[in-house]
Amino acid sequence: MAAPGAGDPLDSKNGKAPFAQRIDPTREKLTPAQLHFMQQVQLAQWQKTLPQRRTRNIVTGLGIGALVLAIYGYTFYSVSQERFLDELEDEAKAARARALARASGP
Repeated sequence: MAAPGAGDPLDSKNGKAPFAQRIDPTREKLTPAQLHFMQQVQLAQWQKTLPQRRTRNIVTGLGIGALVLAIYGYTFYSVSQERFLDELEDEAKAARARALARASGP
């Protein structure tokens, strides 16, 4: 059995594997090969999650579109039910008729 710390991938303090640390490429001095490897890993991770993200985006877009169409349809339905303009127009016609009757009256 190997001695702790001599090529052992587990951390001797708590028995866990070391975790990758975040690196800021602008502050750290990295070689072009390291930067290229980082870009490849990021691209692989992005491609791995792309189908799941695309599905979520499509579902979200359809949901928002359905909501917009529902609001649009409800607005047209509710406006078509309103009759207050018809009542105002009838009152205006009656007022014009009374005004004509007075003007042509005795």
